[in-house]
Amino acid sequence: MPKILFAAGPALWADYRAALAAAFAEAGIKATITPETTTPAEIDYIIYAPASPLTDFTAFTRCKAVLNLWAGVEKFVHNPTLTQPLARMVNPELTESMVEYVVGHTLRHHLQMADYPQDGVWRNHLLPPLARERPVTVLGLGALGQAAARALAQLNFPVTGWSRTPRTLPGISCLSGDTGLGQALATAQILILLLPLTADTTNLMNADRLTRLPRGAVILNPGRGALIDDDALLAALATGQIGQATLDVFRTEPLPPDHPYWAHPNVTVTPHIAADTRPASAARVIAENIRRGEAGAPLLYPVDRARGY
Repeated sequence: MPKILFAAGPALWADYRAALAAAFAEAGIKATITPETTTPAEIDYIIYAPASPLTDFTAFTRCKAVLNLWAGVEKFVHNPTLTQPLARMVNPELTESMVEYVVGHTLRHHLQMADYPQDGVWRNHLLPPLARERPVTVLGLGALGQAAARALAQLNFPVTGWSRTPRTLPGISCLSGDTGLGQALATAQILILLLPLTADTTNLMNADRLTRLPRGAVILNPGRGALIDDDALLAALATGQIGQATLDVFRTEPLPPDHPYWAHPNVTVTPHIAADTRPASAARVIAENIRRGEAGAPLLYPVDRARGY
């Protein structure tokens, strides 16, 4: 019977305790789950979240895998004491939530909803283009990026996707590499950031790359806060190079009350709600990975330490 440490903090333990028990029962797994331990050498699996107080994995000598509750692992993937296999979280509800967020805010900007204030002025000259006339670019074609790109293409948006390495997706114009990035930005009237955060993607959208977008372009960032150089974005908003931005993720969270984004007329702040992990579906992913670990099968969603995701 595997022994599992829930090292994601007491608040999440309250949310996940019943969900994990139900998922393990459904998967036919008999296990002991504990939110704390004095015998790390007896732990077989660690359920983890980056806010956990656990930062030294050295004593967990029997641990077969660390299973992250979040999609992102950038905050701890390079921890030198973390030598155990590591899996990130991918689950249908997280993907579904992200697709709804991306589609909803893309349509809000596409339909120019901010141009219709409720002030008694009849602005019927502000007719938005059709979706097929509004090119959209998605940077990042992992599970979330692919799902968002497909959903937008189904609404008739011309969608370009960019990834570090070449990919092929039906109905999506796929680009890769440095040259491909420039091409992807050049047509993006709406730019959606769904990249992982790595050394290569930090400040990817800097002052230079923001100038490569069509003037007045819209940016949606539900990916990682540090993908954008904040000062460069504010400067581009001031000149009109960037028309509007919807931002869900930030370098510091919660976003400080005095941050310029809050008061900016062309910025919409949402509080990191685009794709939160939901206990019931996440628990089933955790249970399946433990079942696989016990059967000697490959883990779902393993992290490549060299790439950082």
